[in-house]
Amino acid sequence: MNRDTELDSRSMTSEPASLTNSAEEEKIEVASELSSPTFHSSDSGFLERGIKKVLSIRKSTRSLNKEKGTTDTGAWKRKRLSLLFPKNYEESTAAICNGMEGIGEKVEAETIQGKPLSVMEINELIQKRQLLEAFASIKYLEDETITERDAERYKDNPQEFVRKSKDVDLLYNSIMNTIQSIVVGTLEHPTVEDTMLTCLVTLIAREEAAHPNTGHTAGPGSDLLGTPRKWREEWREAVKESARKRVLGVPLASKEEESSWLDHHLSFLQKRLSEDLLKIKISVKKCYPEEYQVCDMYVEAFHEAIASHLQHLSRRPLEFNELYTLLNWVANTYHGELLLGHPDLKPEVKTENLSLLLTPGDWDKLKNDYITTAKEKIKSYFGNILRLEVTEKWEKEVHPEVKENLYHSSLSFDIQTIIGEHMKISGVISRSLEMKMLELCLAELHEFIPRFGEEFIAWSTAQDSPIFVPYFVAYINSFCDLTSGLETVFKVNTEELQKILAALTRNFTNIYLNKLRTKTQPLFKKILTKDWIFETERPDSLASAVSQFSEHLQHMRDPMGQELLRDVHKYVVREYITQVIRPRRKLNRETREQVSEKMKQEAKILNNRLIDQGSDSYWLLPAIQHITSIIGETKKDKIKDYVTDLCQDYPDIRKEHVLAVLALRGLRRSRRAAIFRQACLVLESPDGGEGRTLFAEIDAPMIISCF
Repeated sequence: MNRDTELDSRSMTSEPASLTNSAEEEKIEVASELSSPTFHSSDSGFLERGIKKVLSIRKSTRSLNKEKGTTDTGAWKRKRLSLLFPKNYEESTAAICNGMEGIGEKVEAETIQGKPLSVMEINELIQKRQLLEAFASIKYLEDETITERDAERYKDNPQEFVRKSKDVDLLYNSIMNTIQSIVVGTLEHPTVEDTMLTCLVTLIAREEAAHPNTGHTAGPGSDLLGTPRKWREEWREAVKESARKRVLGVPLASKEEESSWLDHHLSFLQKRLSEDLLKIKISVKKCYPEEYQVCDMYVEAFHEAIASHLQHLSRRPLEFNELYTLLNWVANTYHGELLLGHPDLKPEVKTENLSLLLTPGDWDKLKNDYITTAKEKIKSYFGNILRLEVTEKWEKEVHPEVKENLYHSSLSFDIQTIIGEHMKISGVISRSLEMKMLELCLAELHEFIPRFGEEFIAWSTAQDSPIFVPYFVAYINSFCDLTSGLETVFKVNTEELQKILAALTRNFTNIYLNKLRTKTQPLFKKILTKDWIFETERPDSLASAVSQFSEHLQHMRDPMGQELLRDVHKYVVREYITQVIRPRRKLNRETREQVSEKMKQEAKILNNRLIDQGSDSYWLLPAIQHITSIIGETKKDKIKDYVTDLCQDYPDIRKEHVLAVLALRGLRRSRRAAIFRQACLVLESPDGGEGRTLFAEIDAPMIISCF
């Protein structure tokens, strides 16, 4: 049974069954006084004196009514109906709230006809929200019960005292429930009921005046008669409940229903909170005295409700985008100009003293979850880069772009964009989260680069694609851009990354050189063969094969491009000499002259081609020329001079190399030995030549005495 039903059932037994018309008239007259528009004085003492006056004249009133008879019964009933059921409730409430003068004179001057309202009638007033009138009647009933208790009226009938005490308590609780209902419903309606809230404040003030807080509280099992009801505290709790209901009432779709469920929910929450706070500032605040600090109270209540709600949301299994949405809303939107910091809410809405919206533990958990989910996100982004390189470039053999004479790959740009965007959005939340995101991106990058290299190497090994060298060059360029960008833009120490890139570059370079070697070795092996000696159609066939690889290096960023071109140049000269000094049959004079001329022509084409492509290895140019001069020289005395020049230009040359060249010339063993002794004293200083090496990398023939 609810309180209202209990009150109704109580009232049915609290009144005698044999009430006369005179008693009803007494009730009407007292109700008229208690509901009078002037019954709003804040002087509780005067209120009590007025009620006691009513008590003192009850007996004389009853005898007067008996003499008067029933002639005016209809008029008194009409008066009661007009009081209890006004035509316009708001007009009646306004009259109650505005009539604050003359209560003393009215109580003193008028003779009250009838008795106080019954429990049922008081409850009806509460249901109709005629709370001031109901409170006055309850207070009268409470004071009467206290007086009778103090006079030991209930000594022989304690159950009657318990019943009346409980009636008072239930009626007060009913008013309290109505107060809560009014406050909770304040923001639910399109417009604010100013009059009702104003009367609510008056009601709370009257209760506090009627029950001064003396520090005395009722003990367990004792009655609550005369004790403070603490309706202002109940009002505060109702404000909190109102905020809680408003927050929980915001639409919240499931992830299955809507992919952007959290983003939409927080947008709705933002809209509702903004509208409610603006309504509180404009319409609600003016209904309360300054001491209520209405705006502060509501802001704090909403803050607590939202904090609890967000804590609940944060415990859900959230994805990367959802975690970011929640973090950003808490860090920026909530206190920003779109919500609590909106200019229209100033200066009433203050946020300086609000507690953290989320506890440090919940906040850290959100950030950690965000970084955890970001790990897979970043990994997938890098994976997409690799997938697009394979499917859109390698498999379709699309040549890389050339920008500023350099082969260009979007690899560095894509990687830096991913890092930059994730750092940017994370930095909006906090600097520490930005740094954590950078650390995560670098860690994933350190894993991605080797994986990318493995894929590229596997692809290049599986097929002889013409775009391998251009992309090899483009990726080396991109690695340089990546290192530079991370250092300058993101202020990153790239020492570890440079080690990874250096290892990958070596692998790429080795593959490049292996492909160059595979392509050119058949041509090198033809040198000094019969077909080669008498070949006239393609004297630049070797140079053309080398150019297919070396020409792309001019589109590589220096110093890497320059270094690699030097390596190619040395490789060509070294392999050429290696093939020339291999042991072979003796060449006659005519053949030697043809070989010398062919070698000069081919060496010139090779060297010029590489120099034109950007090689600065001019020190390699004389190597083949010296050998061709030795081979083609007809005057044996001059051979010593050429050998001397060869040894001076290439101090890393060994005896075996010199003897092999002289053997190719067709000189006898003793003659070769004599020339070597006379011409190659420079070999005593093998460290000359600025540390450059050429012949040291050439394996000398094992047998050179076969001529």
